[in-house]
Amino acid sequence: MTTRPLQGRVAVVAGATRGAGRGIAIKLGEAGATVYVTGRSSREGSSDVGRSETIEETAELVAAAGGVGIAVRTDHTAPEQVEALFRRVEKEQEGRLDLLVNDVWGCEQYIDFERKFWEQPLSNALIMQERAVRSHLITSYYGVPLMVARRSGLVIEITDGVDYSVREGAGVGYSVAKVGNIHLAAALASELKPYGVTAISLTPGFLRSEQMLDHFGVTAETWRDAPDPHFRVVSETPAYIGAAVVALASDPALFEKTGQAFSTWRCADEYGIRDADGSQPHWGNYYASIRDNTK
Repeated sequence: MTTRPLQGRVAVVAGATRGAGRGIAIKLGEAGATVYVTGRSSREGSSDVGRSETIEETAELVAAAGGVGIAVRTDHTAPEQVEALFRRVEKEQEGRLDLLVNDVWGCEQYIDFERKFWEQPLSNALIMQERAVRSHLITSYYGVPLMVARRSGLVIEITDGVDYSVREGAGVGYSVAKVGNIHLAAALASELKPYGVTAISLTPGFLRSEQMLDHFGVTAETWRDAPDPHFRVVSETPAYIGAAVVALASDPALFEKTGQAFSTWRCADEYGIRDADGSQPHWGNYYASIRDNTK
């Protein structure tokens, strides 16, 4: 594989302000892609998440990595804004869209680990469906036609997990949203198959995102001092899922696997991807071992 396997490709990473989305956008830039970086957090104004990261910063990091980064402030729950985004892509890229990554989330503050579904505000679960399912539907609705027209392309749904099992502890709203993303990829794959467009889902393991580092009171350099033992042993940086996306988008035989649920650790096994420090965190094996030890 060449060092810039995605040279000339056009990508939209929806929800690229921070975390997995930012890691994916940067790695796509490193691989030579033109990346439209979207989200609500901008230098023009912050979202209700209230963090300092912006889409402009991500676009600059894409450019620094060797790609073309284009920041477009977009609320992906607003159909008219999403439609305008893809009209812009169509105009500026002469109809070309090779990759759409649906990573919109922004719901960390609505996860309640202490109370049952019926004991917490109903709005918590509904907001998760609005931002993590409805937004993905809207984004695919307006983005997919560009791929259908060219009879090629790849849609990746970023989620949590590789199956339809309950996400224990995180709540009903979270489980429904994340399972919904996996099913959305499978359903899209079914309809897009006659047009040569691939759709898959992809999950990271224990993500060492900016928010998670802050949650544990550590930095990218001191993460091994985190109080959570699992985080210290097997967490992964956003660069790892970014490398997974590049590997998947570069696989000439990926269409044969359309509809499947991928993970960063599966991509490590199949494509040999590595995290920023050269390691290959394998959350699947780790989780299986701790689950077996608690039986």
